Amino acid sequence: MLSNLLLAFFFVSSSPQFQLRDTQGAVHSSAEWAKQKAVLLFFITTDCPVGNSYVPEMNRLRDQYAARGIAFYGVQADPTVADDVVARYARDYRYTFPLLLDPAQVLVRHVNATITPQAAILSPDGKLLYLGPIDNRVEDFGKSRPRATEPWVRQILDSVLAGTAVPFTTHKSIGCSITRRTP
Repeated sequence: MLSNLLLAFFFVSSSPQFQLRDTQGAVHSSAEWAKQKAVLLFFITTDCPVGNSYVPEMNRLRDQYAARGIAFYGVQADPTVADDVVARYARDYRYTFPLLLDPAQVLVRHVNATITPQAAILSPDGKLLYLGPIDNRVEDFGKSRPRATEPWVRQILDSVLAGTAVPFTTHKSIGCSITRRTP
C-alpha cells in the first residue's frame, strides 16, 4: 500500500524539499510549512517506551497550538519498520496529527535528530529554532517526575507566536537512539 514512501527529496537553501507519505497515505511536503508560523516535528519510533509515554502530551500540544498557526507532524525515525506496522502504531496510539514515513531520513538529517522522542521546532522556511525534549518530565533513564516542571516546547512555541527571541535552542534529550541509514 505505502511501498513508495518517498516520492522525491532534495535540499534547497536551509529548507528541505520533500514529498513524504503519512500513515494514512496522504502526501506532505515542505510547501505546507510556508503558511504556518512554525513547524513542530516529533521524531518517534514505534518501540521506544519513552516516546510512547509522550504521545498524550504531543496530542495536547497539537490541540493547544495548531489553530494558532503551528503545523504538527510525527516523523518515523526508523526506516526499517514496515509501513503497515507504523500505520497500526499511529492508530493504536491515537496520534492526532500526520505521522510521516521518512525512509531516507530526510527530516532526521535536516535537523540532526539523534533521539526519540525528540522535538524539532522550525521556522516556515525550515530553519531550526529548537531541538530537544518536549519537557523535563524524563530526567534520565529510569528517572522521571510525575509532571514536567519545564515545558520547553511550549516556551519556544509561545516565544515564536509572540514574535520574541527564542530563549534557548536545545536541551539534552533522553530516549532511544536513532540509527542512521547510510545514504
